Amino acid sequence: MEMVRWGVLGTAGIARGCTIPGMKKAEHCRLYAVAGRKLEKAKAFAEEFGFEKAYGSYDELLADPNVEAVYIPLPNDLHKPWVIKALRAGKHVLCEKPLALNADEAREMYAAARECGVILMEAYAYLHSPYVESLKNDVASGVIGDVDFIDTAFVTQGYTEDFRLHKEFGGGAMYDLGCYCTTMILSLIDSDVSSVKASAEFTDLGVDMLTTAVMSFANGARASFTVGMNLGVGTNSRFDRLYIHGSKGSIRSDVEYNQEGNLRYEIRNAQGRIEREVFAPQNYSLEIEQLNKCILCGEKPHISELFSVKNAEVIDRVLREIGY
Repeated sequence: MEMVRWGVLGTAGIARGCTIPGMKKAEHCRLYAVAGRKLEKAKAFAEEFGFEKAYGSYDELLADPNVEAVYIPLPNDLHKPWVIKALRAGKHVLCEKPLALNADEAREMYAAARECGVILMEAYAYLHSPYVESLKNDVASGVIGDVDFIDTAFVTQGYTEDFRLHKEFGGGAMYDLGCYCTTMILSLIDSDVSSVKASAEFTDLGVDMLTTAVMSFANGARASFTVGMNLGVGTNSRFDRLYIHGSKGSIRSDVEYNQEGNLRYEIRNAQGRIEREVFAPQNYSLEIEQLNKCILCGEKPHISELFSVKNAEVIDRVLREIGY
């Protein structure tokens, strides 16, 4: 069985808690190397998860000819330089969302991937979920008719000493959470975005803590979303919602973004009420498996360049609207 030798560029929390456990479950995945800014931390990660090698700098990992693919979970402002370095080192790259701070950066990164003959994919693990695929299939089947309105939300809390609280690192609710809502909307409405209106509440450090936006599409559909990092204080609760309205019915879901297990949503139309239950395995393992198939079998990345750039353009428009 062929295996892809993976390197992880950084020891971020999302790598430890989500993506590396997904790698351990994924088919055709070999945990080969991990790099940190300090060798001691990289060695601790290697011992904890079973990586074969540990490096005390990102450049050392990229110089290792045995590394075939690299996962990049670094702060948002470091995505572009390290993605391009990895691509130019001949590595396939899975980069955490949001891929870039703006659409121009995203285009530059994909141009580098084409130039170097390697694959670049943005890491939206939840978009690989059978739950999202089921939603898309129901919408495409016409069970609720033509989609004319979507509303979704993703609001969290509990941020302390975190890069997401600092503008210079690409922090804020829109970059961290809004990209979930925009990608969900773009996955369900197949039309060009014609207008974006938005407003936000900012911190003293200049990042948006609560952002609300309204999108209009060329086909007449509309969408709204709310994202925030300030739901409350003193708890770990969060608020997620998804409502899809169509000409013949609607879909409603309270499933939190990026969940696994038995997930449910409800369809209502002229025939009555339908409950869907979909089993979703660990989404991070699914995205690793999909990129492995791209490398080994020539599959196309599930998160395409066209989709990532379109989403980055929407985020750009929201950020301009709110004055970020």
